[in-house]
Amino acid sequence: MKHTTLLTLSLLNMSLGLHVSAAQWSTTELHYQKGTLDAPGFVGGGDASTNIITFQHASGWKYGDNFFFIDHLDDDKVDGFNDQDWYGEWYSNFSLGKISGANVGAGSIKDVGILMGFNWAADASVTKYLPGIRLSWDLPGFAFLNTDITAYLDDSKGVARGGAPTEDNSWMLDVNWAYPFSIGDQDFSVEGHMEYIGERTSEFGTEVSDWILAQPQFRWDMGKALFDSKGSLFLGVELQYWQNKLGDANTDEVALQLLVVARL
Repeated sequence: MKHTTLLTLSLLNMSLGLHVSAAQWSTTELHYQKGTLDAPGFVGGGDASTNIITFQHASGWKYGDNFFFIDHLDDDKVDGFNDQDWYGEWYSNFSLGKISGANVGAGSIKDVGILMGFNWAADASVTKYLPGIRLSWDLPGFAFLNTDITAYLDDSKGVARGGAPTEDNSWMLDVNWAYPFSIGDQDFSVEGHMEYIGERTSEFGTEVSDWILAQPQFRWDMGKALFDSKGSLFLGVELQYWQNKLGDANTDEVALQLLVVARL
């Protein structure tokens, strides 16, 4: 797993360099989160104090935009779950408006995109591909608001090769957004995403429940308030609501996590 992790980080670093060089805009952040998170029943249940360090990048280019993050998760309970684990997601959106040079939206929909996504979990040896479409909305106050509808295609290793059970294919609906605002001289934002993933069946024939995962963040621009450095350092909280966490119908999580964000 160590070699896989190093290879993945190297590829992300190379890709980031290529995207930044051709980017029309880019935002790169380092996050630290701390909270008490639940473990699903199939890994023993219970909860544990968990530290998450996230490297996150978004950028726009001539034909669309890219977004990826990679998490390092570690908790204080040695149970094989969130113990020095890695998890990452990548999404490339190809804007039909940018590609065609025409207005492909209508009403509040300002653009339509072809989306290609990739999810990867190290310890569980899980790989998912998420091809689909993106609707980008033009609504007052939002820095961005997208609705993504994708397939959820499994390409995992399975139990025989040391991973989590393989699953049938499914689908995903995701809404992601950022809404900045100010109160007096203080700047804030509410941003994040909410997803629904349909139920599927594991390689053992057991049901993997559909789930709802919402991860809204509330951020305060601490850099501007304390150091006269706007948009560089944020303090806040992330609420994680996860119904049927990781497909376990007996685990519903509501967790409030400390959030510190450095924008690089």
